[in-house]
Amino acid sequence: MKKMKKIVIVGGGITGLSAAYKLQKEIDSQGLAIELKLIEASGRLGGKIKTLKKDGYTIEQGPDSLLSRKPVAVKLVEELGLEDEIIRNSTGKSYIIVDNEFHRLPQGTYMGIPKSEASLLSSTLISEVGKNRALEDLTLPRSKAEEDQSLGLFLRRRFGDELVDKQLSPLLAGIHSADIDKMSLLATYPNLLQLEQTNGSIIKGLQETIPTPPENKEMKNQGIFFSFRDGLETLVHRLTAKLAENTVMVNTAVQQIKKEKQGYSLLLDSGDVYQADAIIVATPHQTVSGMFDAYDFFKTLDEIPSTSTANVVMTFDKSAISNDIDGTGFQVPAVENNNITACTWTNKKWPTTTPEGKVMLRCYVGRANDQSFVNLTDVELTNLVLKDLEKIMGITAKPDFTVITRWHDGRAQYNVGHLDRIRDVRSQLEQTLPGVYLTGSSYDGMGIPDCISQGEQAATEVLDFL
Repeated sequence: MKKMKKIVIVGGGITGLSAAYKLQKEIDSQGLAIELKLIEASGRLGGKIKTLKKDGYTIEQGPDSLLSRKPVAVKLVEELGLEDEIIRNSTGKSYIIVDNEFHRLPQGTYMGIPKSEASLLSSTLISEVGKNRALEDLTLPRSKAEEDQSLGLFLRRRFGDELVDKQLSPLLAGIHSADIDKMSLLATYPNLLQLEQTNGSIIKGLQETIPTPPENKEMKNQGIFFSFRDGLETLVHRLTAKLAENTVMVNTAVQQIKKEKQGYSLLLDSGDVYQADAIIVATPHQTVSGMFDAYDFFKTLDEIPSTSTANVVMTFDKSAISNDIDGTGFQVPAVENNNITACTWTNKKWPTTTPEGKVMLRCYVGRANDQSFVNLTDVELTNLVLKDLEKIMGITAKPDFTVITRWHDGRAQYNVGHLDRIRDVRSQLEQTLPGVYLTGSSYDGMGIPDCISQGEQAATEVLDFL
């Protein structure tokens, strides 16, 4: 009879859950002699995926959707039998605010980057001087792509400052709550460098790889994002339900991990010690060096900066919206100096989330270079957002209710040199602590599909190791 092996997953966010689900599938299908344990410090699973039900509203306090063109997420949803629960976003115009006026994001763009000369020239955001500068992308020589560089430096060289600051940065940097002039090109958008190197121009490269599809009236209003009728947390609940009984431990923190003659010991905050043959560490990078305090190389992870984010959800009666816009939301460039960085008109993007006759706005607050908002009270934060909404949308009414969610140090920053730092830590980890694997949004991509993929990869590596 084979000796029972023990695998511990530290961290119950979507990465840890995805790893646990894949391991559970292999244990069940192959009859593996493996005991699986998932340990989560907080009282709930899912990490930043968090759905709140209130007064008939479905409110996402973290991410609000999955991307349908990411196969790993679609495959997982199908495996879990959630196809009948899927809802798709309604498409609509997206805007960027300049001088407190709405400017439609030009059609024919990729993350704000024009895919054609016509798309660039149609922008109402950019001056003629700015457009002429951006068109230089078509003739500029290729970069000398020998080392990592900031995404901002790369794009400014290709397109100039005006297009970057007013049209590209709100989308590219906004997704990561980051500073575009510090973000690593290779860790965030290496595809843009590849387009330039292969085609001599980003615009030409986008034309080759992402051609504008023919208009299909039947598909026109069907978006590329999807969620579930009861909210995105449906995915978390279904993954959890697939795990064997007694697999999950919540409200339990791992204080220290030590290498033993055989395997590892994990000291829990309860005082208990748990033994493991292999460990998947799927916690935020800030927590890792504390668990492995005997190994100095983990302190490199402490050098990875992180930003705090907040979203402020406000609900109104439709009568409160005098300046109703045909669209699903807007972005605000950093040069505008507003408190709001973006706003989603959730009742338009996800109609099933909002009762009839009501409006739900989800506003994002704070920037990478200004974290002061985190220390504001709920009242102060609400007033700042209302001030911006009055200025931008003409809203003067008080909301029916407000839900504020803060994610302290919740977004790792993939700054220049990020991939080298992670590669170095993992190299030393492999040599020093075989059978321990680092994974999650701090390292190789922070979107939900990226995290699912990382969790599945870690599960595969653990099984290969054992």
